Amino acid sequence: MKILHEKCEKKLADDPKLPYTAYLVEYELEGETFYDIAVSNKAVEIFDHYYDKSSKFVNMVQAGGKVNPKLWRDPSAPLPTPPKKPRK
Repeated sequence: MKILHEKCEKKLADDPKLPYTAYLVEYELEGETFYDIAVSNKAVEIFDHYYDKSSKFVNMVQAGGKVNPKLWRDPSAPLPTPPKKPRK
């Protein structure tokens, strides 16, 4: 499981460049409502994480992403380095 955006606005979940395994999670902490966007292979992993994190888990809906998770690259991740060619 990976949290892409923590304590963000709801409209960030409408981005079609997100993978289709992304979820918008709504929860309450100390009387305030927060939204996170999280990615996981299984939705139950996200639910378990937020149920343990906050006793007031409110809602979890699929985000508006349309990209295959295998083809999606996290923009915050560093670019992969190409392998070095062996010397002759």
